[in-house]
Amino acid sequence: MDCIWKILFFSLLTFDRQGEVLTGHFWHITDLHWDPTYSLANGNSQSVCTSSGNRPTPHAGKFGDYLCDSPWNLINSSLSAMRDILPDPDFIIWTGDDTPHVPNEDLGEEAVLNIIGNLTHTLKELFPYTKVYSALGNHDYHPKNQLPPEQNLIYEQTQKMWERWLDPPSRDTYKRGGYYTEKLLNQTGFRVLVLNTNLYYNQNKVTENLSDPADQFRWADRVLTEAAKANEKVYIIGHVPPGFFEKKRHKPWFQPEFNKHYVDLIQKHHDIITGQFFGHHHTDSFRMFYSTSGSPISVMFLTPGVTPWKTTLPGVVDGANNPGIRVFEYDAKTLLVKDMVTYYLNLTHANIAGPRWEKEYRLTEAFRVPDGSPASMHRVLERIANDNCYLQKYYGFNSVNYDLSVCDADCRIDHVCSMREVDFQAYERCVEKEGASSTAPAPLTVALAAVLGTWASYKHF
Repeated sequence: MDCIWKILFFSLLTFDRQGEVLTGHFWHITDLHWDPTYSLANGNSQSVCTSSGNRPTPHAGKFGDYLCDSPWNLINSSLSAMRDILPDPDFIIWTGDDTPHVPNEDLGEEAVLNIIGNLTHTLKELFPYTKVYSALGNHDYHPKNQLPPEQNLIYEQTQKMWERWLDPPSRDTYKRGGYYTEKLLNQTGFRVLVLNTNLYYNQNKVTENLSDPADQFRWADRVLTEAAKANEKVYIIGHVPPGFFEKKRHKPWFQPEFNKHYVDLIQKHHDIITGQFFGHHHTDSFRMFYSTSGSPISVMFLTPGVTPWKTTLPGVVDGANNPGIRVFEYDAKTLLVKDMVTYYLNLTHANIAGPRWEKEYRLTEAFRVPDGSPASMHRVLERIANDNCYLQKYYGFNSVNYDLSVCDADCRIDHVCSMREVDFQAYERCVEKEGASSTAPAPLTVALAAVLGTWASYKHF
């Protein structure tokens, strides 16, 4: 069956949803990056926001620009869309990066806390009865990226802001190191670990010479060991993920030794870890974890950001995205991820005709898998790696339907190896192997290229 017909056929598939009375739902939002300086008051011929770094923004509109971080209209629209789409989720995961991409001298502790405080207040207003599990991002500190391994003003003040969401025992570890654990929804058998992985970020000079910043690895190992004894299932939440950025080859986020510690932790405790949820990339992707024998044992879901900001990271071409938010569906008895639905805002269209948040895709429908288990996500990865239809579909989702160009052979290697191998050495071997392989996907059919051209023209509507 030709590629174009496969896409059209499977997009029409529906699934029997009967009997899902035990399915729970939660939101995951990340990388809001609110830029309070965004203003159209002086017109659009020059930059309308500090976060653009003086890049001209002639197409800026009410809901933002691809060169800027989020204006308040976009923040309010995204959080209001969450309430409209799913007003009563079981809980919300919020994985940080709330401040804009601006120099340190343009922020300060007070500005950082004000931004986090305003977003916290809005979430509480829109979801007054919903538990929120919040993690700090590398931009949620001053100076940015330099989150320390000990108690400080920002940990203390955000703990106070989130006091309603934090159980009393959580407040102590959060103030000391920005991490905590709780029974998920206070239910026996379920647990959540909220990690401060900014301590492992390779831009963090405060922790680069430490073996276990804030004692977090030892603490997490102990918590997971006790969770196994108590027959608990666990979700892990954080901001900066381990492994490599799929849009820039050889670009890791963790210090090497911290990356290895994290992979070892997952391999040791994978039996009880039913999901990992992270942000930071602004893109939509996932990361696989395998046993030493090669079996899929865990998956990390990377949720796209709300900010549309085009990264200035050297070597990344056209690295913007449309704003995205995500609902996860899970088995209320086992915490297995059953599905996920991503909603997005076409920013160009929103600035012309008003905001319209719409379903981008449902995991099980788009990739023809029964759920979001490690075995299923391994199957998704193999389809992306070996079938041009799925590669191109995934590539469109990766930027939330912003970049709809063709993912060529080099692009395929970058994405497949980053998803397949979180370990540094294994990633390097994957890049070498895939680069030397003669099994790169065949060129796209003329029909599919025509469809992509149509989608691209809609993107710029």
